[in-house]
Amino acid sequence: MNRILLLEDDPGLTEGLSYALSKNGFSPDIAGSTGEARSLLFPVHSYDLLLLDVTLPDGTGFDLCAELRRKNDQTPIIFLTAADEETSVIRGLDCGGDDYITKPFKLGELCSRIRALLRRSSLSKIPEDNPRMYLGSGPVQVDCASGKAYINGETLELTGMEYRLLCLFLRHPSQILSREQILDTLWDGRGNFVDDNTLSVYIRRLREKIEQTPSRPQHLLTIRGMGYRWEEHAHESSV
Repeated sequence: MNRILLLEDDPGLTEGLSYALSKNGFSPDIAGSTGEARSLLFPVHSYDLLLLDVTLPDGTGFDLCAELRRKNDQTPIIFLTAADEETSVIRGLDCGGDDYITKPFKLGELCSRIRALLRRSSLSKIPEDNPRMYLGSGPVQVDCASGKAYINGETLELTGMEYRLLCLFLRHPSQILSREQILDTLWDGRGNFVDDNTLSVYIRRLREKIEQTPSRPQHLLTIRGMGYRWEEHAHESSV
């Protein structure tokens, strides 16, 4: 179960949120002030995600978020607030927040956004061996500095989304990436997102550009019921 710290000073909302989080498979701890939250967070904490109210009796969720980021703590953070002004949104993201949901909100929407953020977080924690200015696997190479991709030494003409999708697979070779992980990673935070059907189209188009026989892919493989996997060496799979 993912452990979540809920920082909220409204007892009625806290009770409802705690119940809903538990029913959805999360393990919540409750803090009613930034002081209580700090006692749970420092010096070491084991939370997978933080839900922070903005206005609190002894400070703000923004301040706590900024403090965590100064300590290089990258725990995912979602702000809960009644303020939907653009300046508040900008402040929350600028101080290191990952998402922002305005009260009142539907509990189902909150839980969906928690799961999405946890998936993105788990994917980003995969260690990189080096800065990876160049990515290469099988016949494909990518020069990250110039944003150019090549196959067998020839330039690959890719759209921006195709390029990002290819880089995602090359950074995680031989690892199964679920459709949810891919969708969450390709969502760029500016409202540009890929839905499930569109992802299938991008997968097909990418195969048409990198596979010798797209209908029988050897590198970008479908793993039935699980997602996709990139294999460096030629390997056949169903589509």
